[in-house]
Amino acid sequence: MTDTTYVSARAGTRSTGQRLGRIALRAGLYAVLILFALWYLMPLFVMLTTSLKSLEEIRTGSLVALPREITFDAWKTAWSGACSGIKCEGLRPYLWNSVLIAVPGVALSTLIGALNGYVFAQWNFRGANLLFALLLFGCFIPFQVVLLPMARMLGILGIAGTIPGLILVHTVYGLGFTTLFFRNYYVTIPHELVRAAKIDGAGFFRIFWSIFLPLSLPIIVVTVIWQFTQIWNDFLFGVSFSQSGTQPVTVALNNIVNSTTGVKEYNVDMAAAILAALPTLLVYVVAGKYFIRGLTAGSVKG
Repeated sequence: MTDTTYVSARAGTRSTGQRLGRIALRAGLYAVLILFALWYLMPLFVMLTTSLKSLEEIRTGSLVALPREITFDAWKTAWSGACSGIKCEGLRPYLWNSVLIAVPGVALSTLIGALNGYVFAQWNFRGANLLFALLLFGCFIPFQVVLLPMARMLGILGIAGTIPGLILVHTVYGLGFTTLFFRNYYVTIPHELVRAAKIDGAGFFRIFWSIFLPLSLPIIVVTVIWQFTQIWNDFLFGVSFSQSGTQPVTVALNNIVNSTTGVKEYNVDMAAAILAALPTLLVYVVAGKYFIRGLTAGSVKG
């Protein structure tokens, strides 16, 4: 064997070993990711299978076993017949309440946050940095701290215990986050674009509606997903500032789970929990990739 042949053989062996090493590393990585996915999906699997079982099968079977006979009676009860206190209406009216709260709350907080971010990013004024710092500070105030002043304010405005009151609460509390999102996105837009628009005679709102808002689709998606999830999953504000007839779905779910009389209907509780969480799950499944794109869209420019 010549030296050239020997070197070629050694190089081929080394290349094969490196390729096998990469394959093994990738297989190990996928195995770990699959294990983590199964671990995090296990509660959802248990909830779904339990909701499709009868009470007799739940008592006599295994927690993680597939249903021997699929039944949707628990889902029907959770939707329109489960009792929360003295009312047995299921989750249906409370889901509608959450829609009435979430849609205007998301729209208002997104629009106002976009205007705030536009001002902080492109229109310098005295005290802008201090005001922006105060808004950021508001993002980290715990919910419990604002309950009393918020309740006082709702009472003064005469909208305590109403759906408009809850819309106002979520809009105000979400402004810190929405302003932060839009401000960080808008600083990536060149100031020369604003100067050129001013030279052409465009004013404050004209520049916002015609230039900035059409460019804001990625961050709008992020803000809508963030705010919708926060508002829909909120329990503390819902239980504190609502009353009978205006309660969101999270409060109704808590009442259904904790006001059972007689036999504990675990299948109904699981079906109700899935129904309450279904809108946010669908939002992340449909728009999750756009959420990641939008978060990274404003990170190119420091």
